[in-house]
Amino acid sequence: MPHIAPGQPPEDPMTAPPPGTPPPLAGGPHGPEALRPLLDTVLDALRTGAEDRHGPLPAGGPDTQAARVRTALGDTGLLPAHGTGDHEALRTLVHTLAAGAADPAHPLCAAHLHCPPLAVAVAADLAASALNPSLDSWDQAPAASALEALLTRTLAAEFYDTPHADALVTTGGTEANQLAVLLARERHGPTLTVLHGANAHHSVPRAAWLLGLPPATEIPTPTGVLDPARLAEALATTPGPTLVTATAGTTDAGLIDPLTRISDLCDRYGADLHIDAAYGGLLALSPRHRDKLTGLGRAHSLTIDLHKLGWQPVAAGLLAVPDTALLTPLAHRADYLNATDDTEAGLPDLLGRSLRTTRRPDALKIATTLRALGRDGLTALIDRTIDTAHHLARLLDAHPGFELHAPPTISTVLFRPTHADDDHLATLRRTLLHQGRAVLGRTHADGRLWLKATLLNPHTTAGDLDTLISLLEGSTHR
Repeated sequence: MPHIAPGQPPEDPMTAPPPGTPPPLAGGPHGPEALRPLLDTVLDALRTGAEDRHGPLPAGGPDTQAARVRTALGDTGLLPAHGTGDHEALRTLVHTLAAGAADPAHPLCAAHLHCPPLAVAVAADLAASALNPSLDSWDQAPAASALEALLTRTLAAEFYDTPHADALVTTGGTEANQLAVLLARERHGPTLTVLHGANAHHSVPRAAWLLGLPPATEIPTPTGVLDPARLAEALATTPGPTLVTATAGTTDAGLIDPLTRISDLCDRYGADLHIDAAYGGLLALSPRHRDKLTGLGRAHSLTIDLHKLGWQPVAAGLLAVPDTALLTPLAHRADYLNATDDTEAGLPDLLGRSLRTTRRPDALKIATTLRALGRDGLTALIDRTIDTAHHLARLLDAHPGFELHAPPTISTVLFRPTHADDDHLATLRRTLLHQGRAVLGRTHADGRLWLKATLLNPHTTAGDLDTLISLLEGSTHR
């Protein structure tokens, strides 16, 4: 007998599909009706899972959570001899995932550059999954490829005041940084040296390693940002072609390198410049904050992530360049996807738009968000989030029980209890994680360990921040 989800009428035997009929598909004219009842089950499971979690993440730690997952699956496990039915599988697994999630939509989940996605973006992502276009050839994604081309040009124009600015959609900062290093290698050859600050994302030196370049040169950043004087010394003593990578929004503290001075040095020494603006790039949309990015448009390439301050579901990254001609080295030919005569006949060639072959239409959720919110809507979210971070910093700075490292540059706040040593601080963070009460990050600065609150939730209120401080007060004094 087929499984019947609670609240659903029994299936009419006169309209039930014959035995052996394949499960329904998400696409096609009947796809929406097949999805509709399943979505009800998914939404209910998301709600009940969040209710069971009771906080920003599940209590109990890794072993407890792994046991809960095994218990939820029962003796049949993930691959039973006979299927349990769509509704049971969705209800069990979605509930389990939600109950065991670190939920970035909870105001006390503030450890990482991991944003709560907007509902409109998630809804658009559902359509992308249902239609399942693949952007490796035009005949698999006619509208999606046109939409992506429009989106990439639109966003690239926000960072570059050039006639032919362009961008590639990536899975995030790591892929974008790797592409930037690859393009620089193709311009200058295998002797290219990558110079980066100690504050740079780990994907920068890793890209040099992956691409067989000389080991990247790390420049100390004792103040947290790249020092132009030290960079000048490195440029003066580095033979051959050089790629400098600067950062606009460091992972640990949200700091922004002095981009104009770095750009000037790159011009003086003939070095290429890549700026990893995965975190801070969208400040360019805000009249209040875009001055922090002065010099951004002078880079040969930029990394931008919209699954940080853009509130998109993962993945939503970009590599932007001032001229689409800079992307030419990525061109590749595979006759079954971009035959020469097809391209000459006007079918768009998509293989040079990514190192990936099969890839999702991530442009859809981004484009939907841009149209739904508009420039003023996105700017309001960015400004509100940064204001919230500054409010938290003021609360901590005024509190005798806490030490603030510095006012936030973007939305990352570093702080520590006044009388806690590093060991106690690390234990405090893990205790809060195991209790499921708060998710805070950690980082070293000035030779000490600090707690890190990365605020990306525009719905976080002043009351939520008071709750966080009260929770930390109670945990510190135990």
